[in-house]
Amino acid sequence: MGMGRESVLNMETGEVAAARTVVLASADAALRQRLRTSLTGLRWQVREASGGAEAMAQLEDARSEALLVDSWLPDLEVGEFASVIRMMYPAMELLRVDGGVDGGARSPRRNELLHALREAQNAPLNDTAAWAAAPASVPEPSPAAAGAGTRAPVRMPSPARKDVDQDGEREREEQIRLESTRQALAVLLGREEAGRPAAKHEAMLPEMIGASEPMRELTRLIRLVAPRSTTVLIEGETGTGKEVVARALHRLSERAGKPFAVLNCAAIPEALLEAELFGHTRGAFTGAVQSRTGRIEAAHGGTLFLDEIGEMPLALQAKMLRFLECGELQRVGDNETMRVDVRVIAATHQPLEKLATSVGAERTFRLDLYHRLAVFPIEVPALRERMDDLGLLAEHILEQMGQEMPRKRLTLDAEAKLYEHSWPGNVRELMHVLERGAILAGDKMEIGEDEIRFGRATRG
Repeated sequence: MGMGRESVLNMETGEVAAARTVVLASADAALRQRLRTSLTGLRWQVREASGGAEAMAQLEDARSEALLVDSWLPDLEVGEFASVIRMMYPAMELLRVDGGVDGGARSPRRNELLHALREAQNAPLNDTAAWAAAPASVPEPSPAAAGAGTRAPVRMPSPARKDVDQDGEREREEQIRLESTRQALAVLLGREEAGRPAAKHEAMLPEMIGASEPMRELTRLIRLVAPRSTTVLIEGETGTGKEVVARALHRLSERAGKPFAVLNCAAIPEALLEAELFGHTRGAFTGAVQSRTGRIEAAHGGTLFLDEIGEMPLALQAKMLRFLECGELQRVGDNETMRVDVRVIAATHQPLEKLATSVGAERTFRLDLYHRLAVFPIEVPALRERMDDLGLLAEHILEQMGQEMPRKRLTLDAEAKLYEHSWPGNVRELMHVLERGAILAGDKMEIGEDEIRFGRATRG
């Protein structure tokens, strides 16, 4: 065919893919290493991805003969990911790491891939019966595989007379999944996807209470960036739950088993903030009777969450910028530097970009530090922007309060009164209002309209 040994032509689609090139999509670094060792020994060129979006970026850069995907991915649902891959790359073989074979294209070297998978899984090489019994397609994820709080949709068989409508519905669902994953890839690669609809079937995270469109978009962004070590800037009003987002990012990352250190820049006096952040040696300043490890060093291997980063003094911002650029820190009073591996997540309720681009005395934040922090900005929606979630939030808060006091419920009038409020203090204000109402209700099991009392608007 004149194409040589470096490409494979699919007879049905005419697509050309690089021969002996495979992408490994798994959050398990050890599994990826075992597969890489086996496949390179069989003269395959291997590209690794720790998540679904990263795998799609690899496929976008260069076509591959095959894709090996794990049964769980931290950022995308495996079933949806596989469906999109089949539509976008019909000439490429898709295999699960457990040996399951997709019903699409077949690589002429499938046996080599299965051999490598058996070796990586430490399975007997002659156990053909077990591998032959593997499902013929990548299944939709079960609730257990999708994570806590995720419920997979259950589809019941439809009568034959509704086949046409069902086919149209399936096509619409497939299109939604395709658009969702393409949008995820666009965000990951920093590209704009103008006119594309937002994901409508994003599986929510356990930390995210609510199912409104803003919360689904927030969940999508969290899933995208969590597996990477990218610096994240979380922006949002006071009381929206920025620390909850930061903890979700840490939990979904490969650093989940490592420390999650928190430092509120507004809660520590300016004179002590540098020592608290970078640590200090004995005698570095008056009162330093012993050396102390800073928050950055304590978070080695894990995540450092800097809350209210806008309150950091300008002088300290320069030192923070240096750390972000080279990964080195110097304790106060020490001449030596040390390297640490820390992912930084910052949060603020202030308009940092405006503060960084102002002139004169109004410029209270370094522009270079802002750009270094805002590699991947995430905006947490205010409660007034997701009022559809108010009922779910109220029920969740009352359930949490029920662990310390008798469980109370809202009357219809009380719930209606909640919907009439603008919630300047966001979710934190809702928590306080419900706690106040539960106390005012006394021995009653219901919180009535009279017990719903709003305080002064929260500032911030």
